[in-house]
Amino acid sequence: MFINTAMFLVRTPNGLKTAIIEGDVVGGTCVNRGCVPSKALLAVSGRMRELQNEHHMKSFGLQVAAAGYDRQGVADHANNLASKIRSNLTNSLKALGVDILTGVGTILGPQTLKYGKGGSGGTAITAKDIIIATGSVPLVPKGIEVDGKSVITSDHALKLEYVPDWIAIVGSGYIGLEFSDVYTALGSEVTFIEALDQLMPGFDPEIGKLAQRVLINPRKIDYHTGVFASKITPAKDGKPVQIELIDAKTKEPKDVLEVDAALIATGRAPFTQGLGLENINVQTQRGFIPVDERMRVIDANGKLVPRLYCIGDANGKMMLAHAASAQGISVVEQVSGKDHVLNHLSIPAACFTHPEISMVGLTEPQAREKAEKEGFEVSVAKTSFKANTKALAENEGEGLAKLIYRPDNGEILGVHIFGLHAADLIHEASNAIAMGTRIQEIKFAVHAHPTLSEVLDELFKSAKVKVTSSPVAEPVSV
Repeated sequence: MFINTAMFLVRTPNGLKTAIIEGDVVGGTCVNRGCVPSKALLAVSGRMRELQNEHHMKSFGLQVAAAGYDRQGVADHANNLASKIRSNLTNSLKALGVDILTGVGTILGPQTLKYGKGGSGGTAITAKDIIIATGSVPLVPKGIEVDGKSVITSDHALKLEYVPDWIAIVGSGYIGLEFSDVYTALGSEVTFIEALDQLMPGFDPEIGKLAQRVLINPRKIDYHTGVFASKITPAKDGKPVQIELIDAKTKEPKDVLEVDAALIATGRAPFTQGLGLENINVQTQRGFIPVDERMRVIDANGKLVPRLYCIGDANGKMMLAHAASAQGISVVEQVSGKDHVLNHLSIPAACFTHPEISMVGLTEPQAREKAEKEGFEVSVAKTSFKANTKALAENEGEGLAKLIYRPDNGEILGVHIFGLHAADLIHEASNAIAMGTRIQEIKFAVHAHPTLSEVLDELFKSAKVKVTSSPVAEPVSV
C-alpha cells in the first residue's frame, strides 16, 4: 500500500515533502476492492458457520435458533468498513501534509511526470524520487466474458449484490478459497475449476491436503481439477451460465457446466499500461515492471532508471498488500540515504478461511529442492492444535503447524499453519526469519498459558537441532 509509504516518507528525520497521484479513490485495491471488504464478508461467514453448527453450539451448552442473514446488511457491513478505513487514511494523509493529486499519472522522463484526466493535457511536476505503486486488476483469461452480474470478478463479488444457489469458482488460490468460505456459509453450492492437478496448488502439499479435508470435503463443494474453462458465457434470456471445460494438457473437450453464476478467481494482473514507461525506455515483463532487489526500476538495457522505484503488485515480486508496504518502507530508507534490502522470504501470507491458513518461507518441496542444490539436510517438525488447551477450550482442535528447518544450524526455512487464528500466529515465525533467529535461540521464548501461541512454542521445542545455545550469559535479576 503506497499510503503507508507516503506516511513513512513524511515521518523521516528529514520530513520529505510527499505527494500521491490517485486516479480513483484513496486506499487502492486492498482498502476498496480487496483485503478490507473481503475480511468483513469473512467475519460474517465465520459467525454464520458457528451459529449453523448445532453440534458445535451444543458442546458449549448453548441453544441457538436457526440462523439467517440479511444480504444487504452483510453487503453494507463490507462497504461501510471500506469507507471507514478509506476516510481514516485520507484524514491521516492530510494531517501529515501529504498532497493528494487527483488524476492519472504519466512519466515524462527522469524525475518528471504529469497528472490529469489523461490524454495530451495534464499538469507537469518534478520530483527528486518517484515511486510507482499502481497495483493490479483481476486477471480474466481469454474466452471468458465478464458481465458483472452472472460472470464476475472479485471486484463484483465483494459488493454481494446477490447470493447464487450454485456458483462456479475458477481458481482455487487465496481468492477462490476465501469466497468459497463466504458463499457456502450463506447457502450457495460451489464448484471449483482448477487448471492444475490438485486444489490449492500454492500451499505446502501436506497443509493443502488437510485444508481440503476440512474446508472442501464436508461442505457443499465439488471440484474439477486438471481442466481449463476455455469459454464462459453469461446467463441470458433465461439460460444459465455455461462453462466449457477442456483438458489442461491435451486441450480436448471434457465437460460443459451450467451454473447460476461464475466467479473468476484466476489471480491478478499488474496495472502498468499508460504510465509512460516508454519515455524512460522501460519494457514490462509479462506486464510487470522490472526492478532490482532494492525496488529500483531497470530499463530495457539493464540499467537503473535514476531515482525511480516500483513497489507492490506492479513489480510482481510478491502480490500482497503488506508486501507492498514492506517494499515501500525499504524504498523510504533508500531515499533517506540509507541502504536496505528486504528479505521477501520473511513476508508471511494468509488465507482467511475458517479455519485459517498461513505460511512464511519455503514449502517442504521447495526446501528439499534448495537443500539438494546447496548440499544440506532438511528436517520437519509438526504440532497439532488438538494438544493445545486454548484450541480445545474453543472446540477448535482441528489444525496443524509445520516447521521446515536445517538441523545442522537451526535455520528456519519455512513455517505453515492450518487452524484457529493461523493468520495471527504466523508472525512469530516471520519475525524469526526476518531477524535471523535460529531455533536453538527462539525455543527459550516464554509463551503465556493457555494461548494459541503455545502451538508455535511446542513446534520450535520439538525440533531436533544439532547445535546448542544458551538464552543469556547472566540471567537478568527481577
